[in-house]
Order: sequence, then C-alpha cells, then structure tokens
Amino acid sequence: MDATLSFSSQDNFLLAGCADSGPGCWKHPSEDSDRSCSPSVLRSVASAWKEGLLNRKRPFVGRCCHSCTPQSQEKLFNSSIPSLGLRNVIYINETHTRHRGWLARRLSYVLFVLERDVHKDMFARNVVENVLHNSSVEKAITEVASEMAPVTAEPTAEQQAVVRVRRKARGILQEMVANISPAFIRLTGWVLLKLFNGFFWSIQIHKGQLEMVKKAATEQNVPLVFLPVHKSHIDYLLITFILFCHNIKAPHIAAGNNLNIPILSTLIRKLGGFFIRRRLDETSDGKKDVLYRSILHTYTEELLLQQQFLEFYLEGTRSRSGKPSPARAGMLSIVVDALCTGSVPDVLLVPVGISYDRIIEENYNSEQLGKPKRNESLWGVACGAFRMLRKNCGCVRVDFTQPFSLKEYLDTQRCRQLPVPLSLEQMLVPNIIAAQPDQAALAGEEEEQFDGGDLSNEPCRRHVIANLAKHVLFTASRSSAVMSTHIVACLLLYRHRPGIALSRLVEDFFNMKEEILSRDFDLGFSGSCEDVVMHALHLLGNCVNVTSAGRNTEVVVSPRNTVPALFELNFYSNGLFHVFIADAIIACSALALLRESDAEPGCSRTLLSQEALIRRAAGLSHFLSNEVAVALPCQMIYQVFHDAVGRLVQYGVLHVAEDDQEELSPGASEEPWSQRYPEPLSWRSDEEDEDSDFGEEQRDRYLKLSPSSEHQEFIAFLQRLLSPVLEAYAGAAIFVLGLEQPITESDYTTQLFRFLLARTEKGVAAYGESATHYLVKNTVKTFKELGVLKEKPGGRVVVLEMSSTFLPQASRRKLLEYILSFGLL
Repeated sequence: MDATLSFSSQDNFLLAGCADSGPGCWKHPSEDSDRSCSPSVLRSVASAWKEGLLNRKRPFVGRCCHSCTPQSQEKLFNSSIPSLGLRNVIYINETHTRHRGWLARRLSYVLFVLERDVHKDMFARNVVENVLHNSSVEKAITEVASEMAPVTAEPTAEQQAVVRVRRKARGILQEMVANISPAFIRLTGWVLLKLFNGFFWSIQIHKGQLEMVKKAATEQNVPLVFLPVHKSHIDYLLITFILFCHNIKAPHIAAGNNLNIPILSTLIRKLGGFFIRRRLDETSDGKKDVLYRSILHTYTEELLLQQQFLEFYLEGTRSRSGKPSPARAGMLSIVVDALCTGSVPDVLLVPVGISYDRIIEENYNSEQLGKPKRNESLWGVACGAFRMLRKNCGCVRVDFTQPFSLKEYLDTQRCRQLPVPLSLEQMLVPNIIAAQPDQAALAGEEEEQFDGGDLSNEPCRRHVIANLAKHVLFTASRSSAVMSTHIVACLLLYRHRPGIALSRLVEDFFNMKEEILSRDFDLGFSGSCEDVVMHALHLLGNCVNVTSAGRNTEVVVSPRNTVPALFELNFYSNGLFHVFIADAIIACSALALLRESDAEPGCSRTLLSQEALIRRAAGLSHFLSNEVAVALPCQMIYQVFHDAVGRLVQYGVLHVAEDDQEELSPGASEEPWSQRYPEPLSWRSDEEDEDSDFGEEQRDRYLKLSPSSEHQEFIAFLQRLLSPVLEAYAGAAIFVLGLEQPITESDYTTQLFRFLLARTEKGVAAYGESATHYLVKNTVKTFKELGVLKEKPGGRVVVLEMSSTFLPQASRRKLLEYILSFGLL
C-alpha cells in the first residue's frame, strides 16, 4: 500500500540555512549492516546528528577570482563578512520597521515597504532624447535612410527618408525603454511579500554577500551589472525584490521581447524591464539591423553613463536541464564596449546564483519531449500564478557573489599572452581516429598567439569577452546552493535507482550533505535530515514512489520509471552536477584506461598512470564542453583534474602504488603521450615558484583503485552521474552510422530525438533521461564542432552532411568506441 508522507511542524524544519560542515566521506562512521530501523530510532539518530553539527561553520561562497581580479577580491570584504549569516527576506514583522505595537504588527508589510528608500531621482532621466540625439544613432539613421532613398533622388526625398527612419527609431526606442515607477515598486514589494509567503517557505540570502553589494552600490560610484543564472521566470522578480528590501535601487532588466505582451509589458517596464529582441537581426533579408543595434548599444551606454544598474541573463533563456546553458555574450559585449570607448570609467559585475527546491514552472517536460515552446501570454501568466497559489514550492536561495571590476579584469587580460584556442576537432580527432582532421575545413585558422589582450583586435576581443562570460557563469553556478531536492533526486537516480529504504536514504542524505560541505559548496536547507528528506520527497511526489508492504515494515522510496518522471528527477539532480563533475570525469577516464588494458572495471590490481589518467580526463572534458564547464577560463584544466585525483587519493578511493611503478609502461602499440598531444603536460600553476620540483614529483605517479566495496560503490556513483550524458552521445554516434544523404539540421535533430526516445521506450537505453531534447541539441552542436557533421554551403536552410574525415564507417565506429569506453553501458 502507499505510505502517507507526514511532516513535523514547520518550526522543527529549520529553513534558516544549515550550519554544518565536515570532512568528505561517503558512509557515516556509525553505519552498520542493519539497514532497517524504527521511525523513533531514526528520529533519535537524525536529532543526534543535528545536535553534533550545530557548532560547525558553513563555507562562504562567492569570492571573486584571485587570479583575474586580485584587487577586487580585497575590496568590500572583511573577516566579519562570512559570519553575518543568512536571512529569510520574506519573514517581516514589526522589528523590521520603526514602529511597535499591535497596529504595527498588523501593518508590518505596509510599514516595511513604505520605509524602503526608493524615489524618482534614483533612476534615469531624458533617456529617449539623449539616445536619439547621440552621434552613433544619428549616423545609423543617415546610413539606413541613404539605402532607402534612390541614388539620384532629390534632396527632399533624402530628407523624407531621414524623417521616416527617425520616426522608426523613436518607435523602436519607445517600445524598448523601461519606465521605472517608485510607487509601483513599493506596491509590487507589498504584493510580493504576500505572494512569496504563499509560494515559498523561505527565500534565503547571505547577509554578508548583500553587505558587499550594498557597499559597492553606495561607495564605489560606478554602475553595477547583475548577471544571474536563469532558472525560472521568477528570477526577474527575485533580484529586484531582494535589492528593494535592502535599499538598493532597482536594476534595469533586459527582458526578451517574448514577454512584451499587453498589460504585462507595462508592469515589467514599471519594474525596470526593457525589451530586447531575442535575435538582434530579425529582418526579412537576414542582414544586420544597423539601426536596432545602434539604438540598443546607445541605450545601454546611456543607462551606464547615468550610473543605473543593469541586470541580464547570459544564458539568454531559462535552463531546461537544471545545468547552466552556454553563455551568450551579446549584452555583455555592449558593456565591455562602453568601458573600452570611455563612456564609463568602470563597471562592477555581480554574478548571482539562484537555487530552487522546486521551480514554479514545475518542469519543462513538454519541451524536453520535443514539443515546441508555448508562447508567453497574459492568460498563461495568470494561470501560472493561480497554480502557484495552490501549491508551495519549498525554499529558494539567492547568492550574490563579490562584485569585481570589469576594468581590472580587462587590464589583467591585456597583460596575458592569450593563445588562439584550438577547435574541438583539432584537439580530439587525432586521438579518436588516429588521423588528422580535414585540413580544408580548418583552412584559415591561424595557430598563433594573440598580441596580448589587445581588444582592438576583433578575434582577440571576441575571445576575451567569451572567456569573461564563461568566467561569470561558472562563478554564479559554483556559488549556487545545493537544495534538498537536488540531493534526493541524485541519490534516487544514481545510487538507489531500484529503490531504497527510507532510513537508508536519510543516512545517505546526511553523508552526501557532509560531502558537499567538505568541497566548499553551500546548502540551501537545514534541520533534521529526516524532516528535510520528507520535505524533498513531498516536493518530488509526482516522480517518486513511496510504498510500504505492511504496517510494521520499512518504507521504500524509488523513482518512477516513466520518461517524464525521469526527466524531472534528472533536472533536479543536475543541481549537483557542478559539485562532482571533475571527480566524475576522472572516474569515467579511469574506467576507459582499465578497458584499454583489458582489466575488469572493478579491478584493483591494475596500475594507472596519473599522467595518462589526467590527459584522458582532459579530453573527455573537452568533448563534453557543451554540457558543463569544469574550470574557469583562467585555470589550467590539468591542475583541476590533478586536484580531483588528489582528493580521491585522500578519500582512499585511489591508492598511490609507489612500489609498483615499473609494472606499468606504455605498450608497444600505444603512442607516447607527448606525441599524442601537441602541448606538454604542465603541473605548475601561475602561483608556483619557478624552482619548484612539484611537477617532477607528480609526473610519474601511478595509481590503483581501492578494493573496498565502499569505495567501489562511490566511484560507480560518480560514473553513473555522467552515464545519461554519455549514453545520449553514444546514441547519436549510433545514429550517424546510418547517415548517408545530406539532411536539414531540423530534420536531423527531430529524427535523432525520435531514435533516442524509441531506445528509451523499448528499454534499450539504460537511462531514460538520456533522451531529453536538450541533450539531443547538444549532441548535434558537439558533432558539428568535432567535425563529424558539417554544414553544406549554400541556401538559407542549414543542411548537414558527413565530413570527409568521418565519411568512412571505420571512423564512425571509432567515434562510438571512444564514447562507449567512458560509460557504464
């Protein structure tokens, strides 16, 4: 029979944030062979865990990069910042106002919003006229008008064309600009306090993080640009609401024109939203819209010149996978150009991490099943709000990272010798098929270094801006707190997929929580583990089974084995992806090396070269670059994986085989690593002393897997984390085995998705979540970058065909073998 989930009181479920921290571990020391226990014993154990951890400190996340922005890292921060703790911003009572008494308690929301510092002088003035009279906009108007008027036209015809274009420019600008209303912001603040208290149990922020942002907003005298990850439509409201509550002026928010619908557009503009096209060149002939681009650039520069704050989303759209989508640097490039042209002296960038127990959209299953995205409408917004009122979505955590100077970042890049990045095809094809990539496809690519960080060099400028966007998005993602639903979904999918007793799930939840904290990632929950797990199961109720065979038997929890349920659980489990990704890639690479040596995957006697292991991991991370970022652009990827190996050695998962190093040497058929990769393996970081022998100490180390069942189980868990992704790519490689004729990209994507979904429905695929539409699109993108598929020249419709490198079936099979070597398939 189905077991009924019950919760202790909300007072016992402490949502103010966990104060736990501890060393990395997988099993709790007190765990014994008896996995079943009564609920009373379970509550006692969970209570004991809680009492023993209350005095531990949580990690402080969000410091800016010490390598790219060392001066910014020292500013705005002091030793007391981490100890300021968390605050639930939707918990407001009379103590948050200047008044006391019965009436103040009844009117606390009203008094709170009236006392916030927001007035008209805080926002931009005369924006429309300033933009239209800007020299760059005038030049664009003249250029467009000259194209409209015939070459032999009379002067009056040219003047009429200019008037028409100027009128068009004013229309574009008036459709774009925000019209912030302080009164409406106050009213919205009161409404959101009411609504958010119904939607969520808590919205947590770190007071130390907000202290740094507030100090930057009041003392630095430069504009701030907020760059959040994009999970939900609520993101727009959250940032403005939190800043309003802390007396920081509302930012101007770049919103897609898909939200420019009647009534809603007016409300968005009054809250600071301005509408931009999702594609800047939406013209019938596909040419660059010079006028629109000029207006958008000038409008953004005008806002920065008047020291207005900005907010936009580098991903461009909400994440459908639970992981950050690849960055789109269009708006960021405008901010960089404004700084480089001297329009503003400096800009402070603020990456923002946002985590939800459950997003208000509930899931993106319809889109992941290949259905087209529904257009936003006022009716859809109203229905969504009504659904939210009927269901609580748990907790939210928002992390504002340390603001850093864009000027300092660009100055740092100018001092560095930036190598031209190799394409995915150049890096991986020689190792996948033991052949050089198609040189004709690579024609025109220069293998030289940029002249420092010279932003006047267009390729260098694009490279620096792209790295900046990756830097910001990686920082925001790494600072995002891990929620209880993320851990429970991950455990159910990748450790206990057949099902698990509730008591064991609570134990593993505790161990996973400790592991996350030991890696310096923060949590978005607290309280007894039993209560938190029950809370997560309640929120994930439509995609988990909670059953009990009898009255006195243990409750068993398992994921529902339906495609929509697996898609949804995968979405939430991906909230943990960034925590374990480096270790997971090392685990899969170790599996690949074991298979190369014909050893069993669980064999503990075969030695692994650390250098070979890290190089294999680097190759896999490049191959999966469209799925996840492993390191900051300023970090050496080899150093990141070296740290991951060191961590696994410290945990005992890998052992250093110091006495058996001579047993392993490259086989006769295996090419030396120095010849297989064009670059030498450097272990020294930028901070290492030139005389350090660190590299020599580590270069020849050999490793072997621990024979412990506990460690074998952990490394299998790491491998399973990547298995759905690898299975999607393997399925795509199987699909291209039968590709003979050119095909349009849209048809190719549709047929590939149907192929992967059919494999899932027939039970051929081990992981049903490998058939998401998001993964399908990423496989297409990766195969194009890898040179497996190439775009056929000519025509406005993109047509794909096999490249000459992968035209032979042998090359396609080698690609499939390369992918399969990493996965538990």
